[in-house]
Amino acid sequence: MFVRFFNALGGPLIRFVQYLGEVVFLAADTFRSLFTHRLRWKLFLNQIVEIGLLSQLVVVITGGFTGAVFTAQTYFQFHKIGMGSAVGAVVSVAILRELGPVLTALMVTGRVGAAMSAEIGTMKVTEQIDALRALAVYPTDYLVVPRALAMMVSMPLLVAECIAVGIAVGYFVAIFLLEVNGTYYMANMVRWTRSRDIIMGLSKAFCFGILIVFISCHKGLTAREGAVGVGRATTEAVVNASLAVLISNFFLTMLLNIIYPAGYQ
Repeated sequence: MFVRFFNALGGPLIRFVQYLGEVVFLAADTFRSLFTHRLRWKLFLNQIVEIGLLSQLVVVITGGFTGAVFTAQTYFQFHKIGMGSAVGAVVSVAILRELGPVLTALMVTGRVGAAMSAEIGTMKVTEQIDALRALAVYPTDYLVVPRALAMMVSMPLLVAECIAVGIAVGYFVAIFLLEVNGTYYMANMVRWTRSRDIIMGLSKAFCFGILIVFISCHKGLTAREGAVGVGRATTEAVVNASLAVLISNFFLTMLLNIIYPAGYQ
C-alpha cells in the first residue's frame, strides 16, 4: 500500500520538477541570448505594440472598475464607524500593492499569454521552428527574446496605468457619488501612501511579466502535434501562468515587506 502511495505521489512530483527545470532553463537560455546575440529590433517593437499598446483598453477597464467597486465597498464599511475620509488611503495602498499588479497580470495572461502559446505552438506543430533551425536561426533568439524583453518593458507600464486609473476613478466615485470630503480624502491618501508602495507594485509587475512570458513560451515550444495539442498548450499556459502569479504574489509580498519595512519612506 505504501509503495502505491509513494508511486502515485512521486510521479506528479517528478513531472512538476521536470517542468520547473525546463522553464528555468528556457529563462536562462533567453537571458544568455539577450546578451550574446543581436537584438531583433523590429520583432521587439512589434511585441511592444502587441503586448503593451493593444492591452491598454483591457487594463484601463480593469483598473477603473476595480478602483470604483473597491472604493464603494470600503466606504460602505468605513462609513458605519465614521471613517469615510480614510477610504482614499486604503484604496491607494491596496491598488498599489495588490489589486493593480495582480489583476493586470491575470488580464495580460489571458490576452497575451494565450496568444504567445498559441502562436509558438502553431509554429511548432507546423515545423516552422525546425525550418528556423535549418536556416541557422536560433529559435530562442528569434521567438522568445523579443517577447520576454517586450514583456519586461510593457508590464510595469501597464500596471502603472492600471493603478493610476484605479485611484483616479476611486476618487471620483468617493467625491461625486458617495459625497466624501475631498480635502480629507486626498490628505489621508497622500499621508499614508509611501514610496515603498509604488516600488512594491512595480516590482511585482516585473516579476509577474517574467513568469507569464516564460511559462507561455515554454508551453508553445513543447506543444504536441495537431490542433488539439496547440489548444491544450494554450489552456495550460493560461492556467499555469495565472496560478504562478497568485502563488508568487504571496512570497513576493513577504519578501518585499522584509526589504522595505514599515519605516521605509
